[in-house]
Amino acid sequence: MKKSLLFIIALLFTTTAFSQNVIQLFNGANDFFKLLQEEKFKDAHAFFDDTLKTKLTEENLQKLWGDIGTKYGKAESLDAIQSKAQGDFFAVTVEGKFANGDQNFILGFNKQQKIVGIFLAPSRKTSSYLKPTYVDTSLYQEKSVYIGPAGKQLAAIITTPKNVKNFPIVVFVHGSGPADMDETIGANKPFKDIAGGLASKGIASVRYVKRTLIYPNEFNKAFTVKEEVLDDAAAAITLAKTVAGANPKAVYVFGHSLGGMLAPRIATITPDLAGIILAATPARKLTDIIVDQNKYMFDQANDTTAAFKKQLADAAVEIDKSRISQLGTTIKPDSIILGLPAKYWADLNSYNQVTVAKSLSKPKIYILQGGNDFQVGKVDFDLWNDALGKKKNVLLKFYPDLNHLLSSQTEKGTMAQYQAAVSVSETLVNDLASWIKSK
Repeated sequence: MKKSLLFIIALLFTTTAFSQNVIQLFNGANDFFKLLQEEKFKDAHAFFDDTLKTKLTEENLQKLWGDIGTKYGKAESLDAIQSKAQGDFFAVTVEGKFANGDQNFILGFNKQQKIVGIFLAPSRKTSSYLKPTYVDTSLYQEKSVYIGPAGKQLAAIITTPKNVKNFPIVVFVHGSGPADMDETIGANKPFKDIAGGLASKGIASVRYVKRTLIYPNEFNKAFTVKEEVLDDAAAAITLAKTVAGANPKAVYVFGHSLGGMLAPRIATITPDLAGIILAATPARKLTDIIVDQNKYMFDQANDTTAAFKKQLADAAVEIDKSRISQLGTTIKPDSIILGLPAKYWADLNSYNQVTVAKSLSKPKIYILQGGNDFQVGKVDFDLWNDALGKKKNVLLKFYPDLNHLLSSQTEKGTMAQYQAAVSVSETLVNDLASWIKSK
């Protein structure tokens, strides 16, 4: 189930994410729909509480699933994406993608984690993609290619400026969670915005689909950021160096969020990079970021009841389990913590991005942060500034109005903000282009 794999880290949780072990609820919802896909209706029916079993018989359930198949076609993926408390019950939203269209579902769970209701979620209208005003498509061309090993390749796009020679080229590295090559979130496509903006100014780029989106089954066992991010980033960098017209000595990595966190590590693997860009990048451990995100979401709920405060306390206990730095006899590599294997946490926690970045004399480094980013805060930018502010090869810039998707906003907001199409800041794109072209 691809989306639940990196669910916590991608900040797709609600304010009550851990109030009744969201991972168990997600697993229950995913298992229920897996049984429907396998046409094991008796086993799926066993997920219902006694009351729902009477109202919705096994035969009714089979007919319901058959009617859905008739209307939408074969199910391609069904993944739990959100959990929300509703009184004494919990509503889990399951994203359904079918051959002939999309249909989401809402499963109601009681405290015994039995299904008490199943509903078709109303379709949610989102804004269509908004092409930035600073993008001139007549000034560049795009070519579809693939990266990665045979049989496990990833679709990619090379964007190159027209009538320009020996141009710089940027490789985009995603943040947490499964993502397409545009890093699409809601109606926003930040990688596509920046790629078009840079290409309009004579700078090429490579962007690719993240492996966890296309090959989720590869991540059903213990893995680390090597398999999730680093191997494909290295392949994209190798490709960038071979692009016709590109300067192989002017290859840059644009890392967003987790991608920025790993950019210094990528630079140690590929020491001939011209520069790395750390956009909205944590300076602290990922666990600390998740703690802050949960506190923020709880504060946004504006609920001061004792029960709600207990939910935050319970969440903190669960989150704290991700602080492991090494595996032992009691923690196996594939033990799941916050939806990720223990091996992943141990590897990431043994890495200090600030220390590694500070040790780099080359390449040049651009660290940028938005003031309206509720996922990564100014505290992280300040830590970067304290550690690297005096290094000659480092530029740090704080943009008070930008959010985590690097668009200009009037407030920090919540995940709902991402449903409105707002282009990546033109000021930021201009700054990036100037910095890349500077000596």
